[in-house]
Amino acid sequence: MMMPDLATLSLLRDSDLTVADPDEDIRGRTVKDKDGKEMGRIDDLLFDADVQRVRFLRVESGGFLGMGETTVFVPIDAITMITDVDVWINQSDDHVARESEYDPHLGIEQKYMGDMKY
Repeated sequence: MMMPDLATLSLLRDSDLTVADPDEDIRGRTVKDKDGKEMGRIDDLLFDADVQRVRFLRVESGGFLGMGETTVFVPIDAITMITDVDVWINQSDDHVARESEYDPHLGIEQKYMGDMKY
């Protein structure tokens, strides 16, 4: 039985890499679902270290002083529009909330990385 290829995903802030053009860095922007509902703020980006490509947005919402925050990971392929302050995705807030939590320490099968459907 062959083991699936696993990608190594890392938070951008934990690496030596940066976004080439600071104007294109979407961290700190608000994520809005397909209906315009605010989901939270992009806290960081998860990238595939093997190919140095961003795969997920790390979106945090709620909480106070770091307590009670909710973190969800949204695939890059879900983005439909980016403005100077917002990033819009093609799914509802409820859909994203129902998705299972992602643990970057477990890796992710390579077959899910190519043409992600969200």
